[in-house]
Order: sequence, then structure tokens, then C-alpha cells
Amino acid sequence: MTDRYQQFTQTPPGRLVAARLGLPRPATLRRYRPGEPVLAGRVALGAAPDGQLLAPAAAVLEELDAHALVLSHGPAAIAADQEGLSTSVWDPSGDGDTRLGAIIFDASGITTAAGLREAYDFLHPVIRRLGRSGRLLVLGRPPETAPDIGTHVAQRALEGLVRSAGKEIGGTGATAMLIYVAAGAEHEMASTLRFFLSGRSAYVDAQVVRIGTVGSSGRKGAKPKAGEIDWDQPLADRVALVTGASRGIGESIAHTLARDGAHVVCLDVPSQGDALAAVANDIGGSTLAVDVTDAKAPSVIVEHVRERHGGVDVVVHNAGVTRDKTLGRMSPEQWDLVLAINLIAPQRITEALLEAEMLNAGGRIVGVSSMSGIAGNRGQTNYATSKAGLIGLVDALAPVLAARPATINAVAPGFIETQMTAAMPTATREAGRRMNSLAQGGLPVDVAETIAWFASPGSGAVNGNVVRVCGQSLLGA
Repeated sequence: MTDRYQQFTQTPPGRLVAARLGLPRPATLRRYRPGEPVLAGRVALGAAPDGQLLAPAAAVLEELDAHALVLSHGPAAIAADQEGLSTSVWDPSGDGDTRLGAIIFDASGITTAAGLREAYDFLHPVIRRLGRSGRLLVLGRPPETAPDIGTHVAQRALEGLVRSAGKEIGGTGATAMLIYVAAGAEHEMASTLRFFLSGRSAYVDAQVVRIGTVGSSGRKGAKPKAGEIDWDQPLADRVALVTGASRGIGESIAHTLARDGAHVVCLDVPSQGDALAAVANDIGGSTLAVDVTDAKAPSVIVEHVRERHGGVDVVVHNAGVTRDKTLGRMSPEQWDLVLAINLIAPQRITEALLEAEMLNAGGRIVGVSSMSGIAGNRGQTNYATSKAGLIGLVDALAPVLAARPATINAVAPGFIETQMTAAMPTATREAGRRMNSLAQGGLPVDVAETIAWFASPGSGAVNGNVVRVCGQSLLGA
């Protein structure tokens, strides 16, 4: 649905009215277009002393033919030079014109609360130079693996820094991210850095992502190096199953995975057969018409992928419904239907695929949760319960799948422009759009791009994450 307020505030009269009344003026977000570069502009690099993550980050930037700006011939310059990254020493105070495409700060060397001053000293002069739809990435170590209390405190403090910075820069369409990288996973960063530096992550803001050491980047046990991945078609020769694929977010997921090279099995209820076939035909995929709540659905799905494809590489549990009522007015049927489709079916299907060994090595399972599953929502106890349960499925299966090896993650969309949100009362819809740092709703493709990142063969060390696609909603965790 068209956001007429956003369109109005991009006009000269709209800019004037918004400025005088102190109203938000949502920026036009940079979203991915085929053929465009990952980075839109130069990147400022900084690091605290003894940081361990800037060198592998610089290696990724060198692959992107990026040009980096450093504030001195210090640790950042040394790390960049070692990786062959082109750099220049830059004085922000003496250059009023430069606008940055990205800022990357390696905070992994900060081991005390006092040491957090390093982050301030670097970010203070450069953050106001971040351009429209720019990216701020802070790299750290998982606090739970810290060797001492001081390091745990300092690394955990980075979350407050990043979430606050996200609120400060969101007016220009810029986003902030905190990426914790486990020791030993330094060379598993490429897929994640590429995603969060690019327009693919337009509506993912102020999130915390963990890159671990257990997982698989490959298929059937093979683990390709980052340089061997075709970043334009990372899912080539892979099979993806998407439930609820006939429309809305599911349709966008199917299109995005197919764009990345996958053969997509589009699944939905038989009554959506015509729409499902249209999606599959459009992307060169195939269809599977089955009700996921049917007792035989898991076995039907297992047999389909076994007979047609010999297994499946990516499974996206997207099918979902709402039946909103306050708990005291909700019927048993409304409760049961939502739980059956949104939670019980994904669990049963996943268990069946794993038991039959139909998820290929290096496989990816992605659940579509919701902000309601994190923050709750009045009149959605059934929906919120089901979506929180889906997060529980991720938590429970992440270590199990890592041993196969495979991964499981979830996205938690916030306000996304769909047929459902278009039917909301105007006031409710406008509140949903504006109550985030980017002051606008997301698009189905924003959810789909995040799922495609999870599905990438380069994301084998990204396991057990729940990432909100919400523009840093003001509600929830």
C-alpha cells in the first residue's frame, strides 16, 4: 500500500510542514537492485587497541573493491594495509563534504568499562558524516564467552550504544548493527557483512547478530570458502521449500530465493492453487498444494522432496494466520487454528524432515516469527503465543542442527506493508508505520532478503538467531 504521508514529506511543501511541526520525515530507503554495488560510498574504519576483527572485515571490504578512510596510521590502517585494502587518512573536522556509505568499528579489544571511551572517540567525529541509508556496524565478542567480568560488562554495553545510535541516525534511512563474532569464527563474517552493508538489509535496524563457530557453509558436507561463493546466485542448485507462498510475504520469499538461484517448491493450501501456480510459474519453481495442519501433511512433504529432489536445502516456515480477539472473548476454535498453523505445523514438518534425513547437510531452516512473539500484543494472545513458540523451536533445535551440520534461525517482522496491514484502521496503520526509528513500514521483500541471508551457503555460522525486521520498532525488546 502506498505511504502517502512519506510521499508528501518528500515534496517541498511537505518538508516545510514536517519541519515546522516537528513531524518525522521518513527517508527513502536504499534497497537492493540487481547489479548495484554492495557499498554505496566510502567506509570509515576504526578499532580499539588489541581488536581482532578488523583484519577479516578489511578482507571482505577488499573483495568489494571498497576504499576505506582511517583517522590515523593506527591499528585500523595497519589491519587494512595487511589485507590489501585501499585506504586514506582522513580528518573529519577538516573535511565538511565527505559523506560515508558505512562506518565499521572493531570493539572486540575493549575489556573494561573505561575502555568504551575508544568507541566514543572514534564515532564522535564520524557518525554525523554517515550518508543517507548509510550503515554503522560495530563488531564485538559474545559477552557470554568473555574470560572475565570486565570484558563481559564492556562487550554487553555495546548493545546500548548500537541501539541508541540506531535511533539517532534513522532519520536519514541509516541503520546500525551489532555483530558478535565468536573466537574462531573470524573468517565466517563475509555473508553477514555483505548483507548488513548492502541495500538488502534496508529495514533491519539496531539488531544483535551472533556468528558462532559451529555450522556448515556448504551442501552435502562441503564447506566452500567465501571466495568460492557466487554472491549473485548463492543458492544455485539448491532446493527451497516455502510454506504460505501464494501471496504476501511468502510470495516475496519465493521470488527472492529464486532470484538467488534456488528451485523453490511453493506450498500452500489447495484453495490457493491458482495463485500458487502463478507464483511458481513466474519464478520457474514447482507447487505443492497441501494443508499444513492435515495429519498427513508432514509425510506428504517428506515424500514430495524425496521423490522430486532427493532432499531439501532450505525450509521456510512462513504460513500463518491471525484470529484476533482478547483472551476472554476468544473462542477455542480461534485459539486452536492459530496454534495449529503457526506453530504445531512447523514443528511437525521440521521433525518429519529431520527424522527422514531429508534436510541436506548444510541445510537451512528459517521460521517467520513476529514482533508480537517478542513484545506481545493486545488481542493477539493466540498469535503471540504461536510466534514465541516458534522462537522456542529455534532455541531448542539450533544445537541439534549444528551437529548435522545445518542451521535454524528466525525473522520477526514488525509493521510490513501487506494486504493485512492495508485493512487496518487508518490511525492504527499510521501508528504502526511511524513507531520505529525509520518512521515507515517495511516491505515484504525486506523480510525475504533477511531470510535469503540466513539461507546463504556463506551463513553456516549464523545459527540460533532471531532477527527483527522492524526498522527498530519502539515496541518490544
